Amino acid sequence: MKWKVSFYDRRVMDTIQEWPCGVKAKFIWIVDLIEELGPEEIGMPHIKPMKKGLFKIRASGCEGIGRAFFCIKKGHSIVILSGFIKKTQKTPQTEIDRARKRMEEIINE
Repeated sequence: MKWKVSFYDRRVMDTIQEWPCGVKAKFIWIVDLIEELGPEEIGMPHIKPMKKGLFKIRASGCEGIGRAFFCIKKGHSIVILSGFIKKTQKTPQTEIDRARKRMEEIINE
């Protein structure tokens, strides 16, 4: 069964659209894999499970490194909660907190 990937809102989609071409291409390739196979079939290095139902897409290109957080809704539906270009080694806690807050909204709706 195919998976459906959507975005939390237009701002998240616009942010990812502004990523450098190589990083965005890798992100799109990973999302295509998710839609075809599902996140559990892909795993590392492209998808990293975080704690409590949050997952991270790891997209990199020669221009930099992009990260996008997602959660799984009921059925075969995934919501991209946020995205950013990494500027430091460690993922900023503010990005993780934002994704967790949005995940709670998605799950509780």
